[in-house]
Amino acid sequence: MTTPLTLHPDRLFPADPATRAIAQRLYAGVATLPIISPHGHTDPAWFAGNAPFANPAELLIIPDHYLLRMLSSQGISLDALGVPTVDGSPTEQDPRAIWRLFAQNYHLFRGTPTRLWLDWVFADVFGLDVRLEAATADQYYDAIDAALKTEAFRPRALFERFGIELIATTESPLDPLDHHRAIRESGWGGRVITAYRPDPVMDPETPGFLANLERFGAVSGEDVSAFAGYLAAHRARRRHFRAAGATSTDHGHPTAFTIDLPPAEIEALYAKVRQGPVTADEAERFRGHMLVEMARMSIDDGMVMQLHPGVYRSHNPALLARFGRDKGADIPVPGEFVRALKPLLDGYGQDPRLTLILFTLDEDVYSRELAPLAGHYAALRLGPPWWFHDSPEGMRRFRERTTETAGFYNSVGFNDDTRAFLSIPARHDVARRMDCTFLAGLVAEHRLDEDEAHAVARALAYDLAKQAYKL
Repeated sequence: MTTPLTLHPDRLFPADPATRAIAQRLYAGVATLPIISPHGHTDPAWFAGNAPFANPAELLIIPDHYLLRMLSSQGISLDALGVPTVDGSPTEQDPRAIWRLFAQNYHLFRGTPTRLWLDWVFADVFGLDVRLEAATADQYYDAIDAALKTEAFRPRALFERFGIELIATTESPLDPLDHHRAIRESGWGGRVITAYRPDPVMDPETPGFLANLERFGAVSGEDVSAFAGYLAAHRARRRHFRAAGATSTDHGHPTAFTIDLPPAEIEALYAKVRQGPVTADEAERFRGHMLVEMARMSIDDGMVMQLHPGVYRSHNPALLARFGRDKGADIPVPGEFVRALKPLLDGYGQDPRLTLILFTLDEDVYSRELAPLAGHYAALRLGPPWWFHDSPEGMRRFRERTTETAGFYNSVGFNDDTRAFLSIPARHDVARRMDCTFLAGLVAEHRLDEDEAHAVARALAYDLAKQAYKL
């Protein structure tokens, strides 16, 4: 006996009937707005080649670290889920077996945002009307696999079906951006741009950093043996990225620490970085100075900065050794911004040419640090709830803790920051519903007029992202 799968039209809306009615009206005004996805990690090769996705397991399970971490926490090995190993040793190769294992354990995701997103994908994208469980595993696999073989489920067709106006991917300075060039030259109208992620050549603690520096010099055509040439290489690559549509940079540093070192000191530090290895303090000082250099470059070329600090990457060394990075073992750590950003803000916090979007995995700093900072400095904007907090509860906490000090217009709406392409419309729908729910509460409490709430709902769903990311 199977259980029906339904998406309730009032999901995530308030239980109180009067407030729910306001949320319904607000949502009706934003539900079908185009999607702006200004920061994420989808693969540009999908849109360049427009090849069919291989199978349900490879598309929906194997690359999704949200799924991997939950299943791993219940003792399910990544080998059994078909995740490729670093050394090429074999793992499960039968996609149907991987899918059956996932279906048997789908109950583990009850109450999680992952369940919300996936049920939306199953029902809205693939038209499935029974719940995923062991008994329906093959029914799901066959339906999804058959759909993926059709033209309507190729990447470009889904891009258009989802109403995506723009999507930004994220690439290293070492990436030749060939896929972005192929997209532009194909004549297809979908707008896919890149973003400049310099961490591999800016963080001395990155594995392979010294080899990356050598490649950086080669791809940029600059001599990176001295600091001036290293900066010139960044400027050259930023120009190349802007030519591929980039309007933003992205920095995934361990902390938000910044420092503006005198010329002689940064020259000496760069010489140490070039030789390697460096101490943890030296690596932090180099990263901190380079954030200030990136701010100076952004003032010159107009690129928007994004800072995503506060993650202990690859906390599980055994998992890292066998399967590599981004397999669900990243853990949030406490954040600090007031003192950390002061050197950068002392120089450029009020410069109208700079936009720095701040993200955090430490919700304790929302009301204590981030909202007061963004509520003062013209250069600062608040990024939406990110990663572990990209959830209905996380979105509610974000609005509750930041609106009173920073308002709505010092935030940048929503971005999905995902590798999971099919979940993008589901994630934006959750964000739109939760923002409408928050706004409905303000209207019901007579703290905001409904016409103003409609204007804010549109801004959060669409306008603020376009403005902040200069799209």
